Amino acid sequence: MSYDPQVNDYVLWTKGIEGWVYFKDKEYITIEQSVRPKDEINYQCCSLHRNERVLVVCYPEQWKELTYVRSRDSRYEEEKNIVETVGESDWGESDEK
Repeated sequence: MSYDPQVNDYVLWTKGIEGWVYFKDKEYITIEQSVRPKDEINYQCCSLHRNERVLVVCYPEQWKELTYVRSRDSRYEEEKNIVETVGESDWGESDEK
C-alpha cells in the first residue's frame, strides 16, 4: 500500500525536499519548504498574510517518493517557534480597525 499524504504531515521527498504538507487536492499536494515573516514594507502592501512561504508542488505519481515522518495537529502549532527563532516584532500588531 502506498503512502497517501495528508495536510499537516511532515514528509521527506527523494528530491532533497522536506517539509509540511500544506495543501492537498486529488491533482497535487504542496509541501511547505520554508516560512519567514514578511518585512514591514511587504506586510503593509499586503496584510492578508503575515508570512512568506515557499511551497513545492508534488503530483500523485510522485507521492511514492515521499516518506512520512510525523504529523501535527495544526499548521499554527509551529508559529510560536518561528517567531522566537526570527525575533519578535510589534509591527502589524495593531488594534486599529
